[in-house]
Amino acid sequence: MVLGRDGSVLLAAGVVDQPMFPRSSNKPMQAAAMLRCGLELDGRLLALAAASHSGEEFHVAGVREILARAGLTESGLQCPPDLPLDDAAATAWLRAGGVADRVHMNCSGKHAAMLASCAAAGWPTASYRDPDHPLQVEIRREVERLAGEPVTAIGVDGCGAPLLAISAAGLAMAFRALVLAEPGSAERRVADAMRANPAWASGTTRPEAALVGGVPGLLMKSGAEGVCALALADGRAAAVKFDDGAQRPVAPLMAALLRDLLGSDPALGPDGQAVLARLATTPVTGGGTPVGEIRAVLPPRGQG
Repeated sequence: MVLGRDGSVLLAAGVVDQPMFPRSSNKPMQAAAMLRCGLELDGRLLALAAASHSGEEFHVAGVREILARAGLTESGLQCPPDLPLDDAAATAWLRAGGVADRVHMNCSGKHAAMLASCAAAGWPTASYRDPDHPLQVEIRREVERLAGEPVTAIGVDGCGAPLLAISAAGLAMAFRALVLAEPGSAERRVADAMRANPAWASGTTRPEAALVGGVPGLLMKSGAEGVCALALADGRAAAVKFDDGAQRPVAPLMAALLRDLLGSDPALGPDGQAVLARLATTPVTGGGTPVGEIRAVLPPRGQG
């Protein structure tokens, strides 16, 4: 689903109006709700609250800082233990004698922010993942408000937090709302923090960070099972969901969508053009050598 500046549909391919689980693409909306509940974060730490981080050292230090500011410790985290997503970070952690733990799990920034939100609002922290907890009720309201549609199902995400189902169209509308919100509003603060701190919202080696760093005004958040959403500063937005949950096509498709939306826009600059060109394909290997590539072919606008 691709939306134009005025919110009209530029491209709809496949089923875009039926509920699906956006997975971590919901995190910017969850972070906006937490700000409305009293969470006091900005900049890099707010980006981390909306992140699926790579478990690099600065990410882990940031999660601990969020907790410490609220008088909490990582013992309160209820995300599952995991190793860093980043291969180099995971190798370094294991070589140092580390094991899988909760603070290295990619959703620990969100969970730390949820705990801090509960502390700020005076709500219980032990039950913060319960769908009926006041925090989760407020998050659902915020997701519905930004998406412009009701949450039709509540599941359990891989990190253990409630997972709210909306459509791809609703996800694109939510990202559009985040970038077009009034400066200083909760949703705009999240969008601005993520755009200003792309490595904190993902990781230093991630395609997502490269795209956000290379394309001026871009907000982007991926999710597991082949989900990704983006919005440009002028309100153009897109959301994708691969039915088979594949991750390999995500970066080429998002790069193709951005190239289609931006065309020869001079604001993109040579660095942005280089990023889009680099991420236009994902190599396919066999026997350790490239044997092919994945690239996106977009249908004409208005067709699916």
